[in-house]
Amino acid sequence: MTSSGELRGTVFADVTDNVEIPEQGTLSRVLYRDDQVRVVLFAFDRDQELTDHSADRPALIQVLSGRLEVKLGSDSSTIDSKSWVHMPARLNHAVRALEPSIMVLTLFST
Repeated sequence: MTSSGELRGTVFADVTDNVEIPEQGTLSRVLYRDDQVRVVLFAFDRDQELTDHSADRPALIQVLSGRLEVKLGSDSSTIDSKSWVHMPARLNHAVRALEPSIMVLTLFST
């Protein structure tokens, strides 16, 4: 909301613009943050990963390019740019790139 009380939105025409996947590495960039949500872009080279961990709030993963292996608890799935994943708070999860990949992680406040 602006000082005049007008509501404003945020538009990213292409969130992958100016994102280079680091050779043998992982890039993370906060795209947006407010009191309700945090949106983070990740770019992974092949075989790069986020090791098993959990978050204290619910989250969504959307793959923009590439293929990822996602472990949710004891279940594992391969996801691509047609995939969307929901993770409840405190669910152990991990992500590994099967090829160079870009994803968006959205974390919600509880």
